[in-house]
Amino acid sequence: MGKSITKLVIAIVVIALGASIALFGFDIQMFGWQISYPSALDEDNGIRQGLDLVGGSVITYEAQTESATDEEMTSVENVLRKRLDALGYMEATVSRQGDKKVRVEIPAIQNPEEAVQTLGQTARLTFRDADGNVVLEGTDVASATARFGQIDETSGDQHFVELKLKDSGVSKFADATAAASARKDGTNYIAIMLDEEQISRPSVTTTINQPSCIISGGFTDNSQTRELATLINSGNLPFTIQDVELRSVGPTLGERALETSLFAAGIGILLILLFMLFVYRLPGLVADISLVCYIGIVAFIMSAFRINLSLPGIAGIILSVGMAVDANVIIFARMKEELELGKTVRASVESGFNRAFIAILDANVTTLIAAVVLYYFGTGPIQGFAITLGIGTVVSMFTAIVVTKFLLRQIVGLKIKNTALFGAKRRDDRV
Repeated sequence: MGKSITKLVIAIVVIALGASIALFGFDIQMFGWQISYPSALDEDNGIRQGLDLVGGSVITYEAQTESATDEEMTSVENVLRKRLDALGYMEATVSRQGDKKVRVEIPAIQNPEEAVQTLGQTARLTFRDADGNVVLEGTDVASATARFGQIDETSGDQHFVELKLKDSGVSKFADATAAASARKDGTNYIAIMLDEEQISRPSVTTTINQPSCIISGGFTDNSQTRELATLINSGNLPFTIQDVELRSVGPTLGERALETSLFAAGIGILLILLFMLFVYRLPGLVADISLVCYIGIVAFIMSAFRINLSLPGIAGIILSVGMAVDANVIIFARMKEELELGKTVRASVESGFNRAFIAILDANVTTLIAAVVLYYFGTGPIQGFAITLGIGTVVSMFTAIVVTKFLLRQIVGLKIKNTALFGAKRRDDRV
């Protein structure tokens, strides 16, 4: 019994402390060392908030061409969307305005000039030979991927970028590499340019007549190859675009939207805690502790990975909170049935978890499948909803199966015989 009490107290203290640190952060100095962790609500280092909660910047780009087809403007939208997603602004929005304009809304950046700089170059991607001739367009590139490994059997592991071309670019690239590799004056290279800015200048030693090639040499870590791959992927614009309007906007849900949302969420969670405690007694108390653990873990993950949180993201979290409580309800209902059939508390706890596990697993797996599909096929706010839903689902299953089970086992170790404390009809039974 003593060991169970000790483990239970330690677990509760760790969960409470961890949740407090995740939500409110800490900053201590000890022996000349300063250890700090930002609060999840910290605007600069915590969870990033969406445009509807904190406002941001709006940029309007215009195509620098006499006429632009619908397909070309869709390509511009997709490229800008890729750039924003790569920068972590999944709650940003990209929308068409008229025939030649695209509107971009980026949350949490109040300075429009900074927003333009953050979004990056709006330049046109081209591949040029040593004489400055354009030998390949960005639209001829299918993808660029940062990789690490062996390029061939004779080389060791190294960082490189794998470039894949569309059918339209294979023959162009073959002619360009054949001409470049034939140069003997040190100009056997093809420069990769964003407008007039050179982002890479790989040397060419042989003709490349295939849909993929390798850019290697000089890369010391994955961040360099990832940056080059991102620039190539985000530069596939059919023409140059220019920012013609920059302005900042306030939060669309009002200045106090986040404050009132957190207040409402706090009331809702408090009511859930009281309900679980009143209906399920000791197991309800365990569920309440697990829910606090769930909140702490979700806050930590979203803060550590700087995940944007807007209204759709909040919806995903609320949905997963419901799933976390629902998992505990299923487990406790099974336990109550076992107790009323005359089983011991220990056997009822184990049987309750075993019988409820498949139902919980099925529900969470199907939700995760939906979250993955939404993330893969969706953009912007839809991906934000999918991310928070996916994170919440995984964490809720962990707290229900691992945390709740551990705490209940410690309570069983206290040898409590009163089954009414477990929500079942009272009877004297052995533990």
